[in-house]
Amino acid sequence: MKNTIAERIQDFLKQFPPFDSLKAEDLLLISSQIKVLYVQKGEYVFKQENPCNDEFYIVREGAVGLYRNFDTDQSLVDICDAGDLFGLRVIIIKKEYRMSAIADEESIVYVIPTQVFEPFIEENKEVNKFLLETFAAHARNYFTETDKGQRIDNTISIEVAKDLSTLRSISYLKKPITCLPKDTVRDIAERMTSKKVSCIVIVDKDKCPVGIITDRDLRTKIATGMFAVTSSVDQIMTFPVITYPKTITVAEAQIALIKQDVSHLCITKDGTQNSKLIGILSDHDLLVSFGNNPSVLIKEIKRIKKVQELRYIRKQVEKLLKTYLEQDIPTIHIINIISEINDALTIRIIELAIKKMIYPPPVSFCFLVLGSQGRREQLLLTDQDNAFIFEDVEEEYYESTQHYFIELANEITKGLHTIGYEYCPAEMMASNPRWCMSLSKWEMQFKDWMTTPTEEGTLLSSIFFDFQYIYGNVSMADKLSKVVFEGVNKGNRFLALLGVSAIQKPSPLGFFKQFLVEQNGEHKDTFDIKTRAMMVLIDAARILVLYHNVKGVNNTLLRYDKLAEIEPNNRELFESCAKAFRVLIKFRTRQGLLHHNSGRFIKLNTLSKNDKLRLKRCFRPVRDIQELLRVRFQLKNLI
Repeated sequence: MKNTIAERIQDFLKQFPPFDSLKAEDLLLISSQIKVLYVQKGEYVFKQENPCNDEFYIVREGAVGLYRNFDTDQSLVDICDAGDLFGLRVIIIKKEYRMSAIADEESIVYVIPTQVFEPFIEENKEVNKFLLETFAAHARNYFTETDKGQRIDNTISIEVAKDLSTLRSISYLKKPITCLPKDTVRDIAERMTSKKVSCIVIVDKDKCPVGIITDRDLRTKIATGMFAVTSSVDQIMTFPVITYPKTITVAEAQIALIKQDVSHLCITKDGTQNSKLIGILSDHDLLVSFGNNPSVLIKEIKRIKKVQELRYIRKQVEKLLKTYLEQDIPTIHIINIISEINDALTIRIIELAIKKMIYPPPVSFCFLVLGSQGRREQLLLTDQDNAFIFEDVEEEYYESTQHYFIELANEITKGLHTIGYEYCPAEMMASNPRWCMSLSKWEMQFKDWMTTPTEEGTLLSSIFFDFQYIYGNVSMADKLSKVVFEGVNKGNRFLALLGVSAIQKPSPLGFFKQFLVEQNGEHKDTFDIKTRAMMVLIDAARILVLYHNVKGVNNTLLRYDKLAEIEPNNRELFESCAKAFRVLIKFRTRQGLLHHNSGRFIKLNTLSKNDKLRLKRCFRPVRDIQELLRVRFQLKNLI
């Protein structure tokens, strides 16, 4: 008789290392000996300083936190979720536990007896290596050794680590108190007092918000005698107001309040300042709303003083991302939230790197991120792409100035690597002298790519033209952007060459509508979702916004939204491209979270029939947008 429970356990385990390197019959044998443990939230799996059990564990569902110290003073070391192993000390050392394992939520844990598994550790080098690396990783997570041999405590507070929200819409005041610009301060103060409100919104004749007055304005501008109570409200109001649509979520509201340093947000019909006011949202509304939110992560990022601690923030972001995907949150919301946290992490790493330098930057500079992070589409941790621009200096000082920023870039890229960003294999990083230059040299480089295009130049421009300012002097990024659009406006030849690159991307499907997979190399027999599908949509959107001189829009989804406005005759095509990209980016992200990688190369035998159909439906817009490029830029003559 079949052991269906053992088979279910086997099906789960074979998705994860080291079990994926075992033979099917061996894995079934192990699975038949495994116990299933249900753990309630807050319940211990094992306690620090207790003797090691003769078993180790893997999370089936839920999350188990690893903590050091005791009940009164616990610090989080790591969080294990589905597929993560813990309790490996029994295999390596067989002494008392150095940490406690506690369920952070209701969890199902598979308990694996060591005596059943030990023979496979001795026989299989891959299993042995993986277990040692996992055990070492948990040990490193406990403390990190610096270059000088000092140990740094890497834990962060439990309160912060657990304070992650799901995206929820938020309640706001539906009928805010309003007034006109020429009303007097005395009148509006009396109205605010009688209505017991802390703010009043100034609106124009069309009920659009033009300013706001809060209790703070009355204290700082009227009570101090700066303005008389007979003054008109337009003299003391704060403007412009920060506006959002009614679909704003808890997470977006928190980030907006922190980023803009305001206490109130105006809710308008279409989310802009030019539409009717329909509500007001205050920081107090957030306090009484669903309290857990990603803005806490951003606050913690700003507080942290050691780069090593930031990697745990990024790990929490992955858990947050997983929750958003499970709840089917709109893609653009996910992208916005994760991108804000990624930017905050990068900024903090730059700040900490500058503090480590012997002296401050000698001249003004600008740090850029490129590629997927530059487009604000980097949901998973992939390799880093970045660049430095520094202020022009006299030729005699150029080498020393560049040397300073290369040293600074080394600290930054090392910090990004510490929190999980891989070094770029092609060295497209600010630590490479090619990508750490003065503003005038960058301008010359961009002009050269456009005026005398080469295969390498076309490839590099497709990466570098999606840059985003992160830190430093933003005017430098603006000047570089101006160079790009001036070059494009001189003719379509450069765009045509970019178009050739887009239409020559390898096709996702063969003649008989079968998926085309990699034929050799490390990823043989896998489907490259990035190159065969996503990059065509990304490249086409970039080319077309350059063609239309659309500035300041880097995100692929927002680019297609803008193109749909500009070319109403092609609206249906652009909307289908945006829809396809949403499906593809979510699909890749889910695959990456499931397999703990970038999600780029997909094993088709792991997909359901429904998943394959969903992917194939995305390929029609890919072909259609390639055809649009082919016709518009007359690419048949260039291929």
